[in-house]
Amino acid sequence: MNTRTTRTTRTLAAALSLTAALAISGCSSDSGSASASGSGDAPKLTVSGGYMPEPVNDQMAGAFMVIKNDSKTADELTGATSPLSDDLQVHETKDQKMQQVQSMAVPAGGELKLERGGSHIMFMGLKNTPKVGDKVTVELRFEKSGPVKVELDVKERTYKAPASTDGTSH
Repeated sequence: MNTRTTRTTRTLAAALSLTAALAISGCSSDSGSASASGSGDAPKLTVSGGYMPEPVNDQMAGAFMVIKNDSKTADELTGATSPLSDDLQVHETKDQKMQQVQSMAVPAGGELKLERGGSHIMFMGLKNTPKVGDKVTVELRFEKSGPVKVELDVKERTYKAPASTDGTSH
């Protein structure tokens, strides 16, 4: 009985040591900014065309932008924060229905388009109602990259972002 307990304890200790080593190795090199370069194969993300249509009330608002990944490493948009709301959600639209998701892929060498009728960031329960011409600060959170701070222009409710033909910034 004593040898069984010792064996279980050793197995548990080995498993915990392995888990700790994997956690430390996974977190050790990703403390820099997401837009910083020169860190090997870490994702290099840039954001362009960010805007928010003027909200109708203080209940909710959407945010739209293009997140471009100029690296060979894919990343995931996992969330966002803003002084405008304590509840920001990543949403996708499928079959004309909006649903919250835990993350969205930002493909290596590609981009994630957050646009009307599709994927977007949803602000729930606004602390105030921004007007056309205001700026809203958002900090995007990613699985591998550091946070990226974005200034969104508040646009007219009917505003549509110009279509990008070659994937470059607006």
